[in-house]
Amino acid sequence: MNSYLSRMEPLIVENKGFIDKYIGDAIMALFSEGADDALKAGIAMLHTLAEYNRDRASLGYVPVQIGVGINTGSLILGIVGGKSRMDGTVISDAVNLASRIESLTKNYGVSLLITQQTFDRLINPGDYAIRVIDKVQVKGKSEWVTVYEVFDADLPEVKAGKLATLQLFTEALSLYNMNSFRQAAGLFADCLRQNPGDKVARIYLERCQ
Repeated sequence: MNSYLSRMEPLIVENKGFIDKYIGDAIMALFSEGADDALKAGIAMLHTLAEYNRDRASLGYVPVQIGVGINTGSLILGIVGGKSRMDGTVISDAVNLASRIESLTKNYGVSLLITQQTFDRLINPGDYAIRVIDKVQVKGKSEWVTVYEVFDADLPEVKAGKLATLQLFTEALSLYNMNSFRQAAGLFADCLRQNPGDKVARIYLERCQ
């Protein structure tokens, strides 16, 4: 675990972030200067992880898999505790939502998810490989949250396939949200024929069916 964490920490610092805490094998990091810093750090972490896993495979070790969730919002940073133990921490709904979004990466079989709040604060979203994948109501929240997948760190062939089918996927998702499931299923199936590695399209095709 320390071998993995020691590779991730410099990438966060290089992108103007700082690590608030380690939570088991998870890293909670804060970026005060902009959403782009956080997103670039997440992408860099995934690229470095791919290199690390190649090294692990050469030694016969199992690969490490992670999910990255990014949200943007205000928070309170301070010291909490009592006489025996005090610690620096942050308190915020924005932090809780970031954690919920990270957990959704497993549901969709993707590596990096961001919220609408983060997307809206990117200087130029066109600099990244991004697509909307869902509107969700996360545990403990009443409002719905639009979630985007950022797939810059996908395998080259999978990334190329997602870019090539981006318009098709967007149209299929629109039909799905209008409850036109049969038409949406046909388009999601087309996405998969062109890009069999698209796990999100496969999930939606199964939902339609």
